[in-house]
Amino acid sequence: MRRENQSSVSEFLLLGLPIRPEQQAMFFALFLGMYLTTVLGNLLIILLIRLDSRLHTPMYFFLSHLAFTDVSFSSVTVPKMLMNMHAKYKSISYEGCISQTYFFIFCTDLDSFLITSMAYDRYVAICHPLHYTIVMSQSICVMLVAGSWVIACACALLHTLLLAQLSFCADHTVPHFFCDLAALLKLSCSDTSLNQLVIFTAGLTAIMLPFLCIVVSYGHIGATILRVPSTKGICKALSTCGSHLSVVTLYYGAIIGLYFLPSSNNTNNKNLIASLMYTVVTPMLNPFIYSLRNKDMKGALRKLLSNKTYSST
Repeated sequence: MRRENQSSVSEFLLLGLPIRPEQQAMFFALFLGMYLTTVLGNLLIILLIRLDSRLHTPMYFFLSHLAFTDVSFSSVTVPKMLMNMHAKYKSISYEGCISQTYFFIFCTDLDSFLITSMAYDRYVAICHPLHYTIVMSQSICVMLVAGSWVIACACALLHTLLLAQLSFCADHTVPHFFCDLAALLKLSCSDTSLNQLVIFTAGLTAIMLPFLCIVVSYGHIGATILRVPSTKGICKALSTCGSHLSVVTLYYGAIIGLYFLPSSNNTNNKNLIASLMYTVVTPMLNPFIYSLRNKDMKGALRKLLSNKTYSST
C-alpha cells in the first residue's frame, strides 16, 4: 500500500451498516426512535432521582451517573450514523474521528466502572446491612464516581494520544459506523504493537477487572441469600439485584461476544451487531429495566405525573 503521512489524512470514510438502499428509510426511523428513547428515558431517570428525595440513596446516585453516561454513549456514535445514512459521501474529519474514538472509549470505561460501583453497593447492602450507611457514605460514593471519571478519562486519553502518533495508509476507509479503535489500527502503516499492548492492559484494567469484581460481589450476595431462611427475604434480596443483573448481562454479554468469542464467518457483521448492542440497544433498555422492575422509580414517576396533573387543574 502507498504510505501517506498522518498529517495529510484529513478525513476517514465510514462504510456504516450493511443496509440495502431501499431499507435506509426504515432503519433510519428505527435508529432515530431508539436514540430518542435513549435520551428521553435516561434524562427522565435523572429528573426523577433529582426531584424525589426518597431516591437520594447511593444506588440511585450511581444510577443517575449511569443514565448520563448512557446518553453520552449513544450521542457519540448514533447522530453521526444517522447523518451518514442519508449522505452520499460518508466521511468524518480526522479530528472528528480522533475525538469520537476518545469519547467512545471514555464512555465505555466509565459505564464499566459505574456498573461495578453499583454491584459493590448491592454487596454492602445485602451482605453487610448494618454497616451500609457507614461504608456507603456520601463521601465514599462521590469518591467512587470521581475515581471512575478520572480513570476512564486517563485510559481514553492514553489510547487517543497513541492513536494520534500513527501514520495511515492511502486507504482510509473504516468498515464500521463509527471510528472504532481496532478498525483504525488496521488502517495504520505504523507499528501498532504498543497500541495493542495498551489495549490489552487497559482492557484488563477497565473491563475484565471490574467484571471480576462484579462476579465476586454477586458470588458473596448469592451465598448470603442462600443463608436467608425465609422465602420473603430471598425474594426481597433478588428484587434489589434483578435490574442491575439485567444491565450487567446486556453490557458485558455484548463485549464478551465481540472481543472474547472470535468467529471466522461474517466477523465484520458480528462486530457491527455487537457494537450496536452496547452503543444503541443497552442504553435504550436501561430506563425500561430500572423503571419497570423498580417500585421506587415507578412511585417517583407516579408522583411526578400526579403533581403535573394537579398543577394543570
